[in-house]
Parts: sequence; C-alpha cells; structure tokens
Amino acid sequence: MINSSIIFIGLDTHKEFVEVAYVEDDRNAKVTHLGRVPSSKLPIKKMVRQFQSKYPNATLHFVYEAGPCGYWVYRLLTSLGHPCYVVAPSLIPKKPGERIKTDKRDAMKLAQLLRSGDLDPIYVPEPEDEAIRDLSRARETAMKDLKDAKYQLKALLLRNNIKPTVTDNWSQKHLRWLTELILPYPSQQIVLQEYIQTITERVKRLERLDNELIHHVKN
Repeated sequence: MINSSIIFIGLDTHKEFVEVAYVEDDRNAKVTHLGRVPSSKLPIKKMVRQFQSKYPNATLHFVYEAGPCGYWVYRLLTSLGHPCYVVAPSLIPKKPGERIKTDKRDAMKLAQLLRSGDLDPIYVPEPEDEAIRDLSRARETAMKDLKDAKYQLKALLLRNNIKPTVTDNWSQKHLRWLTELILPYPSQQIVLQEYIQTITERVKRLERLDNELIHHVKN
C-alpha cells in the first residue's frame, strides 16, 4: 500500500480530452505523467477512483487553468469531495526563456507548482452567477452584431453617395427614411431591405436580452 498525505494532480483541459499528471507530497518525488482521458464526467470519475485506489490514505488536490471549457470540471471534482483549484493562465509562473508548451508539460507543470505553493487560484463563480455571465455575454454579442449590421448599411449608402436627410441616426424617423429610400438598381434595393430587416431584428434581439438581464439581476 502506498501512503502519501497529499497527491497533487495537474489537469490540462481541452474540449475532447484532459491531460493528467501528478506528484506526491514529497520534495524528492518526481512528477508522473498519467496520460490522457476523455473530457466528460464518467472518464474523469474513473480517473479519480484510480487515484483513490492507488492512494487510499491520501487527499487528492486537483488544479487546472481557466479557459473556454468553463468550470464544470471544478464543480464535478468538488462535488466528489476533492479540493480543486482553477488558475488564470496569465498568473502561472514562467521560467525565463520557457516557450515550448505541450499538453503533457502543462499538466506536469501545474502539478509541480501546486505542490510548491506557487499558484494563486481564482474565484470560481456559483452556477447561478455563471448563468448571468452567459446572458451578459449573449447581450455583448447582440450589441456587436447590431453594430456590424449598421456599419454594413452605412457602407452601402456611402458607396452610392447617399447622405441621410435625418440627423437622428437609427431613430424611428431615420428608419422610416431608410425604408422609403430608392436605390438605382433592384439588386441594391434588395440589399438595402435585407440590411434594414437585419437591423430591426437585431434591435429587438438586444431589447429582449436587455430585459432578461434586468429581470434576472433584480431577482
């Protein structure tokens, strides 16, 4: 039976897989590369059971970098009763001249830095807070999409040397002027109508998201 007080486990998370490395709580212990497991709940639970079987008297401490995969790994591991830390990539210590990155090396480095206490974990939001962040991100995307649609319509007018007679841009009066506008060719008229419809739809989309965000924040 192998005894060790803490096993530090570094995870390099990706959409399809998680690279795993670990090191014992011993200054002379070397980091071991366990391998790669699929990035889903059942394989990760199986990986945890393997560690528990090999180190029945140890506490398992996990760490991984914050990234596009979110915090579901953190929530899974903590729900199983194991400490897990999420760190910002920008705050991970780097040695001078250290440029070559691989999944294996990243996982091994995380395990080693966790053992040495050289990592500062970030705050992991509650699921409800993360849901509000998703809503906020959707609103930001809607704002960008609306801005892009307006830019495309302005570019169309500029190419045809058409200057608005209404100074209050994107007001109801301005939109009415746009709908009454006649371009030189039918094909251009179709483009104009499509741009106007796109802007109208994206304005409504942004309004819906604004209302939902206000509603959920208040509650």
